[in-house]
Amino acid sequence: MRVNEIFYSIQGEGRFTGTAAVFIRLSGCNLRCPFCDTHHETFEEMDEEEIARRVSAFPARHVVITGGEPTLQLTPKLTQCLHAMGCYIQMETNGSKALPEGADIDWITCSPKDAPLRIQRIDELKVLFGCQNIENLSQIKAKDYRLQPLDTGQPDDNRRILNDTLSYIAAHPKWRLSLQTHKMIHMR
Repeated sequence: MRVNEIFYSIQGEGRFTGTAAVFIRLSGCNLRCPFCDTHHETFEEMDEEEIARRVSAFPARHVVITGGEPTLQLTPKLTQCLHAMGCYIQMETNGSKALPEGADIDWITCSPKDAPLRIQRIDELKVLFGCQNIENLSQIKAKDYRLQPLDTGQPDDNRRILNDTLSYIAAHPKWRLSLQTHKMIHMR
């Protein structure tokens, strides 16, 4: 598998904000979103056992598989190795590819982009506010609905987008706010 990085941190977004987690960032994506803030082009080739050994070096058993787009490489063997270690597996995906048959993921966070959804289930729908059509996406079935203000890198624009996000949530209480707290506290 092409692994961009494996690191230990605190989940900064969505339902599991504040949870200690091991992040497995896989390399490569099938989409090229202009607002993407993730650099996932470089990689190290690793097999599932190597990945599991690296994960076992950290104390947390919450694992976040992300990318790029993890469904391009995810294998049932990786999820079996991680579950055998007692890990809870969260995956962050754009939802444009189906979960590989036999891959057992405990929590799927989907942040859809401009591509048809192929993922079989969505536990948490995370929509970037300020660059996506929320009305179309609000029809997607999920357990949790999160709006995350787009980070433009421009403080004035970010304040405006945050205020618009809060106003939208107040008018549409199905949605909950998701902030990129890891950026706010300058944590990886």
